[in-house]
Amino acid sequence: MLAAGHAAVDLYQGAVPALVPFLVLERGYGYVAVSGVVLAATLLSSVVQPLFGLLTDRWRMPWLIPVSMVVAGAGVAAGGVAGSYVLTCLAVALSGLGVAAYHPESARLARIASAGSHVRMSWFSLGGTLGFAAAPVLVTPLLAAWGLGASPLLAVPAVAGALVTLPAVRALTGGGGGTRREGARAVRGRDDWRSFTRLTLVIVFRSVVYVGLSTFVALYVGGGAAGAVALFVLFAGGAAGTVLGGRLAARWGRVRTMRLAYAAAVPAVAGVVLAPGPAVYVFVAASSIALYVPFSLHVTLGQDLLPNRVGTAGGVTLGLAVSVGGLTSPLVGAVAEASSLRVALACLVVFPVLAWLLARTLEEPVGA
Repeated sequence: MLAAGHAAVDLYQGAVPALVPFLVLERGYGYVAVSGVVLAATLLSSVVQPLFGLLTDRWRMPWLIPVSMVVAGAGVAAGGVAGSYVLTCLAVALSGLGVAAYHPESARLARIASAGSHVRMSWFSLGGTLGFAAAPVLVTPLLAAWGLGASPLLAVPAVAGALVTLPAVRALTGGGGGTRREGARAVRGRDDWRSFTRLTLVIVFRSVVYVGLSTFVALYVGGGAAGAVALFVLFAGGAAGTVLGGRLAARWGRVRTMRLAYAAAVPAVAGVVLAPGPAVYVFVAASSIALYVPFSLHVTLGQDLLPNRVGTAGGVTLGLAVSVGGLTSPLVGAVAEASSLRVALACLVVFPVLAWLLARTLEEPVGA
């Protein structure tokens, strides 16, 4: 149930890039303008994510999970029918706020439900990845048939996801909500902020390349049906990588798996830029798999590095560090307008290199 809810809320992160070709077609937005919409969806989310993490470490807030899902859906639904560029940005920013509010508390409950298992946590993360993958499949046919005016229908998955998630929330919290979290830090180990900071930078580097690909790959392959296929391949490859990551971590450990994944991401992202014709889809899939193998591992590793601040760790690893990549999308758009999309995407290759180098400085937490 938690995985299904995660799919519903993360669908709206994937919906914003899926809106991009329609904003270009129907409203004439340029590369910088549409990357600004992506920025709006991630900026507010990035700023408030630590706050929600701190709040959920201090207070039990299970009610925040269904409410945030509805807010995320309402923002995207309004973004397609907003009457101006400013209102569009404000609407998708509201959606980003909902996504930000969802992740810290849901990550805490997922940790309880998974009993610390890397494989089980990967299934929770898989839900979010499938939500990303479902976005172009849902958004593109709907808007291709009826235009941006049909975007209010995109609120339906949020309401459905909230209804599905409620029984799981009640089961894991005993129906409680809003009560102070007493003695939560008494029996846990020491928080390793230095290692957690390095892990956060790894996730930021991953986020830059992944958000850059998700924002521009549809336009890079020509938009329309080809663009929808590219986005689906990107997001679906992430689903495969998420499941694979949990299994590899159970065998090799999280940090080793992370290092191998980022090493593999370097040639995969380079292949997106260099591959001719339909071969680009193979490298889009390979890039997504490599970038998503460590995705759920970031969450459990971050929570083990900050055992006294599980909500904060979940908010940062599932939310803040992931959404920060959207802050760089206007720069990628500016490079694309100044030169070409090929050059802009080529600039992304450096970031998996940086993630790999920094991941080599991390170690498994003692006793994890």
